[in-house]
Amino acid sequence: MNHRKEKIEMKRKRKKTSVWAVVVLVLLAVICMLPMLMVLLNSFKTHTDIIMNPLSVKFSAGLENYIKAWHDGNFGQGILNSIVYTGCTVIVVLLFASLAAYVIGGRKIRGTSVIHGYFLVTMTMPVYLFLVPLYRVYAKMGWLGNHVAVSFILAATSLPLAISLLRAFFMAIPKELEEAARIDGAGTLQVIRHIILPLLSPGLVTVGIITGLNSWNEFLVSSTFLTGEENFTAMLSLMSLNGTNTANQGTNMAATVIIVAPIIIFFVIMQKRFVEGMVSGAVKG
Repeated sequence: MNHRKEKIEMKRKRKKTSVWAVVVLVLLAVICMLPMLMVLLNSFKTHTDIIMNPLSVKFSAGLENYIKAWHDGNFGQGILNSIVYTGCTVIVVLLFASLAAYVIGGRKIRGTSVIHGYFLVTMTMPVYLFLVPLYRVYAKMGWLGNHVAVSFILAATSLPLAISLLRAFFMAIPKELEEAARIDGAGTLQVIRHIILPLLSPGLVTVGIITGLNSWNEFLVSSTFLTGEENFTAMLSLMSLNGTNTANQGTNMAATVIIVAPIIIFFVIMQKRFVEGMVSGAVKG
């Protein structure tokens, strides 16, 4: 009888804990989403309506703010530049990080722990320490405004984290699989293609998403090296518009939605793969 009462009491406590957990998660979701919802609502209002009552729900401006923001901020070119800039950065990071992580995680050479420690230390070094010498080199080589060339700088800042994440996935791949494939006559490229890449794909997706989001929102490197409005990324276009168009907050709100919308859409599409990669990396690492 007492045992049954204890079970009932435990179930009651678990249910109570679950309810509180749901309440906390809902509150956190509201807190996180509220700023963006405010921006979205105000993007459809005139500047006067925003100043009078930013919490009101009106559509006094319709799509006028979006049309003006798209035209004044030159977001068509900015988004195209961001796609090139972000895409190149992701490709460079995935290529070099996977090669480095394969050597470090697979312990192909001695002293891998020291090398990994070096990459961890570099994660703490701010990029602005290297901006002046890099700017001089890029200016001399004529690479200022070149999205592909500048993406290598951003990729270098993203490599330490990417290598650390992929290292965990490589360490989780059983060596027996690679050894068995080589005994059967498989070459290095065949091992990578048929064994390593399928097992590594969750990690590559995770690193690609993290690097892509950071590159899309990046400001310091792009504002320093991507000179000329025709070379502006979407983020630089947004900052430029906010600096010159202070008289119409509705347009600025619409511009913010324009730059954030692709990120949200992309993340919604890829969130399942992202979560799988993070969970897989956590379990394997």
